[in-house]
Amino acid sequence: MPTPAEHVIDLRRRLDGAAPARILRAALGEIFTGRIAVVSSFGTDSAVLLHLVAEIDRATPVLFVDTGRHFPETLQHRDRLVRHLALSDVRSIGPSAEEVARRDADLSRATWDPDGCCAFRKIAPLQRALSGFDAWITGRKRFQAATRRELAVFEVDGAQAKINPLARWSQAEIDAYAARHGLPGHPLASRGYPSIGCAPCTSAILPGEDPRAGRWRGVEKTECGIHRPAAALLAAE
Repeated sequence: MPTPAEHVIDLRRRLDGAAPARILRAALGEIFTGRIAVVSSFGTDSAVLLHLVAEIDRATPVLFVDTGRHFPETLQHRDRLVRHLALSDVRSIGPSAEEVARRDADLSRATWDPDGCCAFRKIAPLQRALSGFDAWITGRKRFQAATRRELAVFEVDGAQAKINPLARWSQAEIDAYAARHGLPGHPLASRGYPSIGCAPCTSAILPGEDPRAGRWRGVEKTECGIHRPAAALLAAE
């Protein structure tokens, strides 16, 4: 069985520069069949990746981290997309009631410890859910933030390969694909929310701001931590 690094080397050799649909067909139907999942926030642009996946296999596992702090509009968008695309294996994962009671009983943690809040509400549940897979797919794109400008299409993430098939696409390409296929939009997108996370940590952006400027506004935090090691955040508790 190839290691994650060997898989990524092979993917880069075979699929460097390939279109997202070709990358997904290879990952879902040739290389990681039955051992790969999509992780989706059901955010502003999520419909595009999910449509590409559904065109190949609607039974692909889709992992949605339900933190318990999402906007109601996000949950509505999730349910609408699941119906629209006929996705048959969407799994909502998140912290247990006991974890919430122990770590954030008054639901204030996002205001004074956003890293710790993300660690138990998002990172730990996703790590548990991904433990049975050899690879996972994300919808991250280079244009979204300065921290993502060098985003690779294929990465090694611990014990798994990670695939970002839309990394090279621009916002214009994302919008054109969504329009061409009549995909439902997130209700908050037209209200100045190009990047949507949990409600306490997401605000609308101003014209000219980075698409992720509304995430954790006012604190030195740009990512939830799903895409970096979280052991230190969890070990302290």
